Amino acid sequence: MAAKTLKQGFTTGAAAAASVKAALLALVTPQFPETVEIEFLTGEKRNIPVKKIIKISDTCCKASVIKDAGDDPDITHKAEIGAKVTLSSAPLSSGPRTVTITGGKGVGRVTKPGLEVDVGEPAINAGPIKMIQNVVDQVRDQYGLSGPGVSIEIFVPKGEILAKKTLNARLGILGGISILGTTGIVKPMSHDAYIATIRSSISVAMAKGMDTLVFTTGRRSERFAMGLLPQFLEEAFVQTGDFFKAAIDEALSTKVDKKFCQNIVYTVFFGKAVKMSLGFEHTHAAKSDLTLSKLALWSREITGDESLYGNIKNANTARHAFSYIYPDYPELLAFVGKKVRETAEGFAKNRIRIRVIILSFDGQVAFDSQGFEEIP
Repeated sequence: MAAKTLKQGFTTGAAAAASVKAALLALVTPQFPETVEIEFLTGEKRNIPVKKIIKISDTCCKASVIKDAGDDPDITHKAEIGAKVTLSSAPLSSGPRTVTITGGKGVGRVTKPGLEVDVGEPAINAGPIKMIQNVVDQVRDQYGLSGPGVSIEIFVPKGEILAKKTLNARLGILGGISILGTTGIVKPMSHDAYIATIRSSISVAMAKGMDTLVFTTGRRSERFAMGLLPQFLEEAFVQTGDFFKAAIDEALSTKVDKKFCQNIVYTVFFGKAVKMSLGFEHTHAAKSDLTLSKLALWSREITGDESLYGNIKNANTARHAFSYIYPDYPELLAFVGKKVRETAEGFAKNRIRIRVIILSFDGQVAFDSQGFEEIP
């Protein structure tokens, strides 16, 4: 059977640009377009359906489109993204080609330093700004207009609700979602958005003067980590998902005020820890049978306990295997923890100090490398 071709989507930034184009065309032509052609920053083009157009006056129009993330849906998949476009009173044949872009209802505003957008500005990144400016220039050129100035307000009707499902508040983006997109295209399984969130989280933490980050793989491990490490502010905690190496790469490359990250505390559950100990860059890729087989061999080598070896080898999941290991075999947990730390230090090129905490499934510390500086 041939592999399914995954459908590409478009970003919130591309949706905003499409809305701007639809509103502009409704102002400068007699037509209310049902679709608009958008050129992504890669040079590719795509026709995007228009949800609705409301002409408020001869110089003001609102339009919106439905964002389509393709086969890699995210929080904003199927969200309505709109633009209110207002032309200045300058004659169409003269005047400056100025474009002003602001954020309206449902578009977040930046309140913390460290992001691509300055504090106080709407959370509309450089890629979408460029796409919107290109759209305005294309319409002006197509219809021979040298002016007038154009004021654009981007809005997301349910943006405040959607934002509650994101990490925006922690990043200092309040009141709605971010309008994002490097190229305008969403590539299925590219994970660009997740890595962008990791990058932003690191930047915000470092902009607050933090040189130590606490990496977790999700909300549950983060909740436990916050309880165990109350000395760290909320911004220090970064959810990395399955992106073991990519998250460390971002910590290596992010510099704020000429400073880099110095320390990472990686707090994980045992299942992820075993995959990380085997050197997987992306922990979702590891197969359970492979990890359990290797863990079983390690248990035999380290403990010599054939019963433990058999139990782990025949376990259904890493969690099941963990029930045989913890708390009776701390030496095996220490071995896994050491392997995780060695792998992480390798990814970090020994430029970042790594501390590894393995959690039990009820949130207790099963292993902490800080107490095992010399693990045999």
